Amino acid sequence: MVILALLLLESAGALAQSGGTFTPTGSMTIARSGYTATLLPSGKVLIAGGYTPYYDLASAELYDPATGTFAATGDMTAGHSYHSAVLLPNGKVLIVGGPGRSNGVPGSPPQFPPAELYDPSTGTFSITGDTVETDSGGAAILLANGTVLIAHDPVAATADIPATAEIYDPVTGTFSSTGNQLGGGSQQAALLADGRVLLLICCTADQVYDPASGTFAFTGAMTGVFEDGFASAMPATGKFLVTGGYDEDFGGVSAGACLYDSVTGTFAATGNMNTARYYHTATALGDGTVLVAGGTVDYRVYTATASAEIYDPAAGRFSPTGDMTTGRINHTATLLLDGTVLILGGDNSMSSAEIYHPAQPVPAPVLFSLAGGGLGEGAIWHAVTGQVVSADNPATAGEALAMYTTSLFEGGLIPPQVAIGGQLAEVLYFGDAPGYPGYYQVNFLVPGGVAPGPAVPVRLTYLGRPSNEVSVAVQ
Repeated sequence: MVILALLLLESAGALAQSGGTFTPTGSMTIARSGYTATLLPSGKVLIAGGYTPYYDLASAELYDPATGTFAATGDMTAGHSYHSAVLLPNGKVLIVGGPGRSNGVPGSPPQFPPAELYDPSTGTFSITGDTVETDSGGAAILLANGTVLIAHDPVAATADIPATAEIYDPVTGTFSSTGNQLGGGSQQAALLADGRVLLLICCTADQVYDPASGTFAFTGAMTGVFEDGFASAMPATGKFLVTGGYDEDFGGVSAGACLYDSVTGTFAATGNMNTARYYHTATALGDGTVLVAGGTVDYRVYTATASAEIYDPAAGRFSPTGDMTTGRINHTATLLLDGTVLILGGDNSMSSAEIYHPAQPVPAPVLFSLAGGGLGEGAIWHAVTGQVVSADNPATAGEALAMYTTSLFEGGLIPPQVAIGGQLAEVLYFGDAPGYPGYYQVNFLVPGGVAPGPAVPVRLTYLGRPSNEVSVAVQ
């Protein structure tokens, strides 16, 4: 019954565009650098904070792909720049960190901004719990259990700030300490297939965080790239890609790239980029490839490049793609629900934006509903009995459920995340739906703390892109 209903449903398609091209879109309402760009479940992108030459910005705005325009949303409670933004399982966005600035008042001490939450349903920000440490930057990433790891950047802060890390719990709204980092510096983080976190740290040894033990351990060293200004991405293949970077003392700018293998804990060189670059972006696309765009090619002359290229993990090489409409440094690149990429801003007070159109854009995953259209009661069944979950046959806490989705990467190693009632579920299985090409099955456990009800929201997120929301009955 469920499978037959699914086969009659239509999947969302991408608009036709010539492949490998960039086209302009609307501009931000204000030029900003050091901001964050976060894809929301609605498909809009939240742009928060950043700085001008004199002070950090508290303002935020939304990009609407449907209209190609930006519009202001509620302001943050304080200015943030070079902070982190994490989409939580409940649909809110955690804003944490920032270097602390005097807001242009000479001689005044740095004011470290509070952690806060953006609620898309109201368009407002509110302060959440106090962080354990004041933060000068670092990285924040959602863990497989629904909490958030915040890794600090003590090197760029004051000497009395230890290399601590902490955990944010969205359910309680509180922060707590976890194991100490093994050194600090500017960082990039990636969630590995086994639930651990790879932390790439400029100018010191890279390390892995294990949520099960709450500890950090050194891992293999990057090869072929420099540890400042590099860009990284986690494609669905599961091997983490690191590209470029610079070091003015040891060879300038790198065109190299390497892959991290979480099984062996080592980096291995892969094909070189066509252009040496740093302060660029690397964005995993839905087809398993990675878009590398922009940056600067000479550490002596801070000039932006508009060039872009595509990394193919299967071939282990980079190929040129169309150039951006303008050169950009320290910009952001956000994969949108339709498979295109929003390229936004950059240094030198840029407010412009553009869209990259892949040759074959892969849309975000879709969850199916019994009534069709991807709304209302989800096409979700009890994994043991195969019966459809309904108000008369509800799911229970700890029970295994199953559902179908689209747009997972064939043979991919990175698991999707399933949120039920705003809490992440444990994913038991993801992969091909036997006998039904183009469909993928996901089995998961109902979290124990989910509030019961006849229409508990369910959403799947894969490689940073959320699906539509359906509901399931839980008793």
